[in-house]
Amino acid sequence: MPIAVDIDVMLARRKMSVGELADRVGITPANLAVLKNGRAKAVRFATLAALCEVLDCQPGDLLRWEAGEVGEAEAADV
Repeated sequence: MPIAVDIDVMLARRKMSVGELADRVGITPANLAVLKNGRAKAVRFATLAALCEVLDCQPGDLLRWEAGEVGEAEAADV
């Protein structure tokens, strides 16, 4: 997927663990891991806002677009 998730970067900058972030945001560590590892298909704006509030950052600090090959499912829609 061309959207990269940089939660690890912000966790390292804030010297915070995944468990602490999950607790402070109000999501399970398992769901945070899915998002953090780029396996999530979607993220609620409320969750994104909570992540930004806890990490004191902007959405663009957590998510970025990377150019790459179009996946099979996307190519079928073209």
